[in-house]
Amino acid sequence: MAKSRTSPSRRSLRGAFISFEGIDGCGKTTQAKLLAQRLRDCQFPVLETREPGGTEIGKSLRALLLDPASRALVPSSELLLYLADRIQHLAEVIRPALAREDVVICDRFHDATVAYQQFGRGLDFNLLQPLIKAEIEPYFPALTFWLDADVEVAQERIASRGRSAPPHPPAEGRLEEEDERFHLRVQTGYRLLSERHPHRIVRIDAKRNEDAIRDAIWDVIVKRYHVI
Repeated sequence: MAKSRTSPSRRSLRGAFISFEGIDGCGKTTQAKLLAQRLRDCQFPVLETREPGGTEIGKSLRALLLDPASRALVPSSELLLYLADRIQHLAEVIRPALAREDVVICDRFHDATVAYQQFGRGLDFNLLQPLIKAEIEPYFPALTFWLDADVEVAQERIASRGRSAPPHPPAEGRLEEEDERFHLRVQTGYRLLSERHPHRIVRIDAKRNEDAIRDAIWDVIVKRYHVI
């Protein structure tokens, strides 16, 4: 598979890897599902997946990472578990799907780890760069949608979701419990990533309603991949 440095405008949508990113409560999971369904309606083969938890091993890692009871997990251990989940996910799910020329839509990928663990936690990735460069960077998404929502708006959505739904473990669990300063650092991380990778990361204003966000995402797909 070619590296994502290839211009996305020159690549077919078949075999494309698309990720969705953003702080908790931005609406990325909903929009990833909406895009997947729309592409299926256009007769594209689509694989929907997520991180952490895109494999059977990953499901166990997800339960550990997002469980509020895992508060004792130190940041460096957290980082290594996310990377382990990603490498397994690539080998077992993502790379085979891309080889079949499926469109892969992933709810979070490596940008989330940079935003949450490097910016949010303040971790230094230097010692891990050889591993990341060898195992993850060659398979970066061709296109990433960053749903940019204000921290206050996102947190209100999370609170509203909890009030309107039956009791259940929160989607991001342990990370949702972090204070506002943590989420502001994560949001800064996403903003800086989008500035560093403007051809790959497309900012979507997530303050708008669900339909407007859906249409903005589809407009990018149509223009970039010439989907009719």
